[in-house]
Amino acid sequence: MNVIERFLKYVAVDTESVEDAACFPSSEKQKDLAKILVEELAAIGAQNPHMDEYGYVYATIPATSDKKVPALGFLAHMDTSPAMSGKDVKPRIVKNYDGGKIVLYEKENIFMDAAMFPSLSHNVGKDLIVTDGTTLLGADDKAGIAEIMTMAEILLADKTIPHGTIQIAFTPDEEVGAGVDHFDVDGFGAEFAYTVDGGALGEIEYENFNAASGRLKIHGQSIHPGSAKGKMVNALLVGMEFQQMLPVAQNPAYTEGYEGFFHLDRMTGGVEEAELFYIIRDHDKAKFEEKKARFEKTAAFLNEKYGAGTVECKVQDSYYNMKEKVEPYMFLIDNATKAMEDLGIAPIITPIRGGTDGARLSFMGLPCPNLCTGGENYHGKFEYVPVQDMEKIVEFLLQLIKVYQEA
Repeated sequence: MNVIERFLKYVAVDTESVEDAACFPSSEKQKDLAKILVEELAAIGAQNPHMDEYGYVYATIPATSDKKVPALGFLAHMDTSPAMSGKDVKPRIVKNYDGGKIVLYEKENIFMDAAMFPSLSHNVGKDLIVTDGTTLLGADDKAGIAEIMTMAEILLADKTIPHGTIQIAFTPDEEVGAGVDHFDVDGFGAEFAYTVDGGALGEIEYENFNAASGRLKIHGQSIHPGSAKGKMVNALLVGMEFQQMLPVAQNPAYTEGYEGFFHLDRMTGGVEEAELFYIIRDHDKAKFEEKKARFEKTAAFLNEKYGAGTVECKVQDSYYNMKEKVEPYMFLIDNATKAMEDLGIAPIITPIRGGTDGARLSFMGLPCPNLCTGGENYHGKFEYVPVQDMEKIVEFLLQLIKVYQEA
């Protein structure tokens, strides 16, 4: 089975994770894909393929060389983002993209072109896998799974390829920040690892946001609007006031590169009570701490204005910038860069404007930078991935293993 056949098979399985679930994994259906992957790993000859009680998939590709090289891990996540439905995904392949408009769903006039998404202009002449405009695609991160699985099949089928021990893992619940909550780092057995969970071909990432969640619960006072003067406290308006007190420019719609932000992810409620859910991000640890402090001080100001207890504020750290944990092992980045250059791929070393399982794994003692999958426009109906880039990434993963063997 080639990488594209695998990918199309995997995206047909609904694995959407669930925010704030009380169980792990957050959706039982993620195990449907896990079972398929265990069966495939067994069929291609992987050693000890299994799913544990939490839904993690583990397997080993035994070494074929006596040369002492680090045991390498490769990981990808099985869940898709709850930002948009991952059920009944209907991908199609746009052959030899000509640079024009791609109609996803004609009835609703849903389309994309290079004016909307400039990355499309870099993919003229390639075959693009796109959605039908009603769901996300799932390249995040089923493209990564398909690439790792195809790499694994090639290594297991050809014992003449020299390599050290390769460990493989597929995780649930990455999209809701819980991807490695129960990950068995010691049992995994890798000395170093890579997540294959990035974007465009060439991306290598070892810096990510420091991340926190911010949650506000606002208690208002509902009075008939006809007699509300001096009495009503509209919880929704207090929430809007809170948002207006945050720096306008520190909004994800206005930031890029290393710039951090406050992002209002959702808001619910009415006059009597409202809840606001934020994510807080910054690459710089000091600025990250400043953002969290500002968030809490803004809530405290509104409590002074409207009365103690009006705004309940909870800020909780999610993950940290893995840079400090990867920098002592920069050969991880150097080797990935060399493998790309060997294949004529231009390396793009860039900060992640988000996080990966690798960020938390790095703080759990497993240095784990992130590699590209080829996918673009994750978490929505405009998601796509070029066929040729996925095929090239399989070559890259094999070349990366070769670089370690030849070092």
